[in-house]
Amino acid sequence: MLPYLLLAVGFVFLIKGANFFVDGASSIARRLNISDLAIGLTVVAFGTSAPELFVNIVAGVKGTTDIAIGNILGSNIANVFLILGISAIIYPLAVSKGTVWKEIPFSLLAAVVLAFLANDRLIDKQNHSVLLRSDGLILLSFFVIFLYYSINIAFEIKGMDDHAPAKAHGTIKSIGLMIVGLAGLIIGGEWIVNGAVHMALKLGLSQSTVGLTVVAIGTVPAGAGHLGRGRLSQKF
Repeated sequence: MLPYLLLAVGFVFLIKGANFFVDGASSIARRLNISDLAIGLTVVAFGTSAPELFVNIVAGVKGTTDIAIGNILGSNIANVFLILGISAIIYPLAVSKGTVWKEIPFSLLAAVVLAFLANDRLIDKQNHSVLLRSDGLILLSFFVIFLYYSINIAFEIKGMDDHAPAKAHGTIKSIGLMIVGLAGLIIGGEWIVNGAVHMALKLGLSQSTVGLTVVAIGTVPAGAGHLGRGRLSQKF
C-alpha cells in the first residue's frame, strides 16, 4: 500500500515542484529585465517538460530505462491524443497554416529520428537496441534547431510579448520557490519511479507498460498547467 501512496504523492510533489520552480525562475528573470517573451520561450517552455525530465533522470540513474522511454513516448501520446482531444471537444481549436506545415512535421520528425536511433537491431543488426550518448547528442542538436526556429517565429509575431507575464516576487521568495520546486521535482521523481517499479512487479506488468500509462499520464497535468498561462505558452 505504501508504494502506491508514494506514487500518488510523488505526482503531487512533481507537479507542484514544477510550478514553484517556474514561478521562482520567471520572477528572477523578470528582475533581471528579461522580457516576458524570452521567459515564455525558455523558463516556462522548459518547465512544461521538467516533470518528465526529472522522472527520466531518476529512472536512468536507477537503471529502469524502460520507465524512462515509456514515460516520454506515453507523455507525447497523452498530450496529442488525450489533452488535445479533450480540448477540441470543449472548444474548437484554430490551427494556423504554420502549425500544419512546420510544427507538425517537426513533431513527426522527432518520432522518426527516435525510431531510427532506437532500432539498432533492425538497422545495424545488433543483438540489442540502445540509445547511446552520441544518439542523445543528435537529439539535442535537433532540439537546438527547433528552439532557434521557435525564437525566430516568436519575435516575428507582433504583440506576443504582452501575453505571458511572469509573476513578480521578492528575490528571497523567488530563490525559495526555486529551491522548494527543485526539491519537489527530485523527491517526486524518486517516489514515482520507485512506485512504478513496485507496481510493475506486483501486477506482473512490464516497466515500459507502467511508464507508457501511469507515469506518462501522471506527468501530463504539470505541462497542461503551464500551457494555460497565456497565448505564448499555448503556442510553444
